[in-house]
Amino acid sequence: MSSSSPAPSGVVTRFAPSPTGFLHIGGARTALFNWLYARHTGGKFLIRVEDTDRERSTDAAVAAIFEGLDWLGLKSDEEPIFQFSRADRHREVVQELLAKGRAYRCWMTVEELEAAREKARAEGRAIRSPWRDAPPPADPSAPHVIRFKGPLDGETLVDDMVKGPVTFRNIELDDLVLLRNDGAPTYNLAVVVDDHDMGVTHVIRGDDHLNNAARQSLIYKAMEWDVPAFAHIPLIHGPDGAKLSKRHGAQAVGEFADMGYIPEGLRNYLARLGWGHGDDEVFNDEQAISWFDVKDVVKAPARLDWAKLNFINSQHLRQADDARLTALTLKALTAAGTDLPADAEARIASTVPQVKEGAKTILELGEHVAFALKVRPLTLEEKTAKQLSEETVARLARLREHLAAAPVWGVAELEALLKSFAESEAVGFGKFGPPLRGILTGGAQAPDLNKIMAALGRDESLGRLDDALASRA
Repeated sequence: MSSSSPAPSGVVTRFAPSPTGFLHIGGARTALFNWLYARHTGGKFLIRVEDTDRERSTDAAVAAIFEGLDWLGLKSDEEPIFQFSRADRHREVVQELLAKGRAYRCWMTVEELEAAREKARAEGRAIRSPWRDAPPPADPSAPHVIRFKGPLDGETLVDDMVKGPVTFRNIELDDLVLLRNDGAPTYNLAVVVDDHDMGVTHVIRGDDHLNNAARQSLIYKAMEWDVPAFAHIPLIHGPDGAKLSKRHGAQAVGEFADMGYIPEGLRNYLARLGWGHGDDEVFNDEQAISWFDVKDVVKAPARLDWAKLNFINSQHLRQADDARLTALTLKALTAAGTDLPADAEARIASTVPQVKEGAKTILELGEHVAFALKVRPLTLEEKTAKQLSEETVARLARLREHLAAAPVWGVAELEALLKSFAESEAVGFGKFGPPLRGILTGGAQAPDLNKIMAALGRDESLGRLDDALASRA
């Protein structure tokens, strides 16, 4: 594996999504790979929205793409381009191809086209229109399409950066439609024109576009344009090896955000889907940019692994700023309709540092801070109430005095105090730890006792203990 290959000069990559109402996780990885390669080579990362399907390309659908990209932190180095607005330029190129003799008008009817398709399939070749070399009909203004005039023999080589050299027999490449009978440009034409005009040097996309690379290469050559380097990356499959679908769970970037993953965690995980740097699992953006080379992407489909995603995300949560985690946790709890006290933000802020190491997602972090959000007096669990024998209540009262006199209320100091108290009582933690935990948390999930009290603070900790002791007086 080449971990830091020399950077080609003038590299320009692009991510070209079609609006579908959300940014698919596979599309997000494609965008990330383009972004990483551009950054690795000191080049530019561009975005083009392929919005020629006007019914699907609503404002909301387009906005969803950019919301996903913005959340991931993948921004275009230039103003994004919208393909539909460039239709006149696409038609201009078709006129050039007609003038060069590399395109022709085709008046085949739907019925004729179907018959020709059946014949071509039977003969093991691509469809060829009878209008390819024929004079125009009596009424040339009749509805027609404009097709590309591809070579009838020879081969087209796509020297793919991931797949390796892939050869296509030209006889198997059809004379694709460039302009529909309503004058609308087709995908393969528009992509070539836009990539050329944007100066794209490297086309990194899903391997379901590999066949298009051959057809698009022919258009580049017909226009005497430089053909970009192609890199077709394998698709993402579910844990069972089948193509990723709704039954595998989340598919959209927004869904992963709603599930409590953070952008740097998802970026790290997506980078590892089909690419890697030795045994490194957890890394930051700077490391990924330094190491990434699209030539190192594997040929086999990657499998979505929830356990690995959770692990990687948990590592990034540990490194994240506490104030940011506090805001994200408060937002998640509010969105979930959780009943929160007026000082919820302050409580979460004091608790996050004590519990974030045990959380895999923001949603789990919300569960881990729940004990601190309870409002006094807490309702004791039956198990805790049964543990409050006369002896235990007396011991907890003595502990309360030690705690009230503690000069410093910190994690390490509280741990030492609890240990010293157990020694002075000549008992193990089991004699007072479980009921104290129940009193302080109301039975909610929580970390070690010293961290619980550090999160709650002196006044809240003593107040909860006083409430419980008073109820047994």
